[in-house]
Amino acid sequence: MFSQLLTIARNTFVESVRQPIYFIIIALCGLCQMFTTWSAGFTMGMTESSEVSGDNKMLLDVGLATIFVCGLLLAAFLATAVISREIDNKTVLTVVSKPVSRVTVVLGKYLGVAAAIVIASLTMSLFLFVALRHEVMSTAADDLDGPVILFTGLAVAIAIGAAIWCNIFYGWVFPQTATMLLFPLMGLAYVGVLLVSKRWHLQPPSVDFKPQIFTATMCIVMAHLVLTALATAASARLGQVMTLVVCCGAFLLGFLSNHFLGAKAVDNRFVSRIRDAEPELVGHRQFDRNGDVYRVRLEYDPRVVINAGSPIYFGPNPNGMGMSVPTFEPFDGRVTELSELSDRSRPPAVVVKSADPAERLLIIQRVGADRPLVRRPPQPGDYIFLTPTRINPPALVVWSIVPNVQYFWLLDAINQNQLIPASHIALVAMYGTTQIGVFLCLAVVLFQRREVG
Repeated sequence: MFSQLLTIARNTFVESVRQPIYFIIIALCGLCQMFTTWSAGFTMGMTESSEVSGDNKMLLDVGLATIFVCGLLLAAFLATAVISREIDNKTVLTVVSKPVSRVTVVLGKYLGVAAAIVIASLTMSLFLFVALRHEVMSTAADDLDGPVILFTGLAVAIAIGAAIWCNIFYGWVFPQTATMLLFPLMGLAYVGVLLVSKRWHLQPPSVDFKPQIFTATMCIVMAHLVLTALATAASARLGQVMTLVVCCGAFLLGFLSNHFLGAKAVDNRFVSRIRDAEPELVGHRQFDRNGDVYRVRLEYDPRVVINAGSPIYFGPNPNGMGMSVPTFEPFDGRVTELSELSDRSRPPAVVVKSADPAERLLIIQRVGADRPLVRRPPQPGDYIFLTPTRINPPALVVWSIVPNVQYFWLLDAINQNQLIPASHIALVAMYGTTQIGVFLCLAVVLFQRREVG
């Protein structure tokens, strides 16, 4: 079965990269990245972030969106070309008539298309990386980035020139030759750009390498693999047009699911965000005992007035999902009375002991019995809430089933100068792998009873 799987995957990969649309979309994405360096200079953005600033934020926004959409189109076109069209042409009958299971056919087709999608996505990402190094041409007086123009131009010229030569003299397929050469040549061009500065001086690669943006593009590649699995499932029953409609619909619904479904599934509203938080007493960092106190400074003025005695909830998500403080009974005592604050007979709670609006400073205290309450103490970056999160189970189930494209879109974290933790990348990888498995199972079910004769 494994050798059969590899054979089908290899043949599918070759057939995918030979499609003219494969080279056209990659080339179109590269042209869009080049033109964006000219057209994104009118945003007048001056704020700084970790890796991009000013007009280059618009360059990054448009560049990542271009890669996302081009990958979606490629997934729909290629999956339809290698599955639905073969079913219509009865060529898949030759395969399933032999001792080859339909599960092997579906998995092999997906692996072949997925390999082609990964190469295309990485090639398009390399075009974005060199465009970010060049940066936006805000005025006509801006200097061109000589190494970017030279190395990228040579990579594209060699790939296309060699593809034309091999097509004329050896009969090789032009799209396949051009794209298979373009990927490694663009990789070499990017390495050259990292090693040579704009002034043609040698430099360490870390100077212009942007790890956060690289991480964001890898998450988009994972999203492309999920969309490829969806396209594979759709093409097992539908034609090219309907497969494209299903993929585009899932793409749009995935981007809007937080608004239409997430807002109904998880309901809460944060009032501010924590800039820094420190325990008032050394040795009481866990915030798990009666009387533990934290001094919390906020990033900005709260949306509503926070009074002494107000209950406090905090967590990492702005919608209140995954709160670090579960729902507790409100504290009905007086925060000005030390005896009531230290009363261990009361249910555990977290309350505001005092608030200084001018300094954006809150002093919060753990009161009541020493039973477990908070999962962890407050941390910088946590959102502050005054009410517990309300969960709508039916909406939460639907929201969980619909593929959420927002999980793979990390642009907001980059623009807001938020470090993308490795744990989040691991969760995105697990979520994407689960979605791929679900869609491939669906593809197998749909293809099992598909008439191919």
